[in-house]
Amino acid sequence: MIKQHKKLIVLTAIITLLPIIMGLLLWNKLPDTMATHFGMNNQANGYSSKAFAVFGLPLIILAIHFVCIIATSIDPKSKDINRKIFSLVLWICPFISILVCSIIYGYALGYLTNITFLMTVMVGILFIALGNFMPTVKPNYSIGFRISWALNDSENWYHTHRFGGKCMVVCGILILLAAPFLNLWGFVVLAVTPGVLPIIYSYLYDRKKNA
Repeated sequence: MIKQHKKLIVLTAIITLLPIIMGLLLWNKLPDTMATHFGMNNQANGYSSKAFAVFGLPLIILAIHFVCIIATSIDPKSKDINRKIFSLVLWICPFISILVCSIIYGYALGYLTNITFLMTVMVGILFIALGNFMPTVKPNYSIGFRISWALNDSENWYHTHRFGGKCMVVCGILILLAAPFLNLWGFVVLAVTPGVLPIIYSYLYDRKKNA
């Protein structure tokens, strides 16, 4: 899996680290202490040094990027993972790195103020993107709804991921529509629902099939 995507892995790793270059170019304009965490009330509630914001965050995201690659590659069923799905996995961390660091820089420089809205929109878009790909995921231990009932039954896996994909798309759209006025609990409900409903669906499918 890694050998087949070697060039793409290198490219996505470089893109994940691009915010470091952005931070160096803006270094003299950035404050020594920067907001790096925000609550649903749009108020900063976590701060870090400029060095951590510029260097630390992209490096942490890069580490997560490599963990995802390795975990997917050593999966016993890695050969069954769709190439498009693996490519999508490779682009998630670069996307998050660029977006999150850009938002942090923009807030520090006073160009962005409604951080909660931007982050909520990001989650909605991510849900929609993942939801569209979810029905094409084949049984594996790294990507998808890795539920025992689905892993032990290819039909259960297929129907669970079709249902789960629809849940993700619907909740992603609802998150986008509600982004301007969504509170913490509303966001949590919409974010958790696509993960809970497919588990229930898979269980009920298994019971019905084996009744």
